[in-house]
Formats: sequence, C-alpha cells, structure tokens
Amino acid sequence: MFYEPRLGHGLPHDPFKAIVAPRPIGWISTLGPGGAPNLAPYSFFNAVHSRPPMLAFTSETLKHSAANAIATGEFVFNLCSRALFEAMNISSGDFPEGVNEFEAAGLEMAPCRIVGAPRVAAAPAALECKLASSMQLKDAEGTSLSGWIIIGEVVGVHIDAAYLRDGRFDTVAAEPLARCGYRDYAALGQVFEALRPTDGGTYAAGQRDR
Repeated sequence: MFYEPRLGHGLPHDPFKAIVAPRPIGWISTLGPGGAPNLAPYSFFNAVHSRPPMLAFTSETLKHSAANAIATGEFVFNLCSRALFEAMNISSGDFPEGVNEFEAAGLEMAPCRIVGAPRVAAAPAALECKLASSMQLKDAEGTSLSGWIIIGEVVGVHIDAAYLRDGRFDTVAAEPLARCGYRDYAALGQVFEALRPTDGGTYAAGQRDR
C-alpha cells in the first residue's frame, strides 16, 4: 500500500500516529492568566537536545498549555507512569480556561524550585523548563497551520529517589506511558542494552524486566 496524505489513505482510520509510535506522553503543567494551574497531556512530545537538555511539545491548536508557556516563558514536563494513567486521561478533558486539572484529576500539586508552575507530586520525575523558542508551524508550501511547537530548556530536574538504582534512573520501574495510534497506549515493561559500534566490543546480556 502507498498513499499521499494530501489525497487521503482510504482506510477506516488514519494510520500516521500508529506508524510513528510509541511516543512519550508530554504531561505539561503551566500557569494560566491570573496564576491558575493547568495540566494537560500531549502525544507530540519528545527530547530534542542534550547539552543543554531541551524538550518540545506540539499543540495542534493554540491550546491552554502552549498559550500559557508562551505567555509565562515556562512549563513543566511530568513523567506519566502506568499508575497515573487514569489521572492523566482525566486531565485530557476539554476543560474551560481557569479550571484546575490537578483538582479535577485528584492530583496533588508540588512546588517547583525555579519555575512558577506546579508539578505532579506523584510523578516519578519532573522537568522544569524555561521557554527557549516557540513557532507556529507551516506546511511544505509555507502555508501557516494552526499548530504550534514549544521548545523548552530543562533548568531543573526532580527525581523520586525510589526510582534511582545504582546511580541510574530506573525507567522500567517507572513504567512510563506512551501514546500509540488510535486510542492505544503502551507502558514500558522491559528494556535491553547494547553497545554501539563506536563503543568497541559487543554486549550480549539479556533484557531487564520490571
């Protein structure tokens, strides 16, 4: 099968998001006008740089999280674990401006050290970010779209000590959620380790399960 997106795929459902998967869930907290807390998940999210650490999320319209990040110059990424799925799902609701999604989802807020926005207290990790850049997206022909990309520099890192093992963050134990296609989600259950060719030698140890 081959199709050009501009001409349609002819399938019952668009396969694009199922092909580009799994994608980390960007559970973004911000402060809105007047200081009202806001929390929402984004499936177009990932790390984009390491020195300094930077991450980005895309909002397909200028929703509260993106607008707040642009207005205040800051936001927080909260790692969503399998145990927090229900709360994350609730926070994805179409709430009016000013509604505190932390309260709606039954989540405790915790203060950040550098940015003003709160973080999810129960998250295994949270990254405080300062806005580095924001841009309204354009297509290949230069036509402006409704989507915006928000890029932040990580200026503070919170880690629950329960997820530190021998100096490493135990990603498997944290069971981070990922978004797949359609209404599908995945939770990390195992990882495996392998050296790159530039590391020299080979690595043949088995997988690490949770």
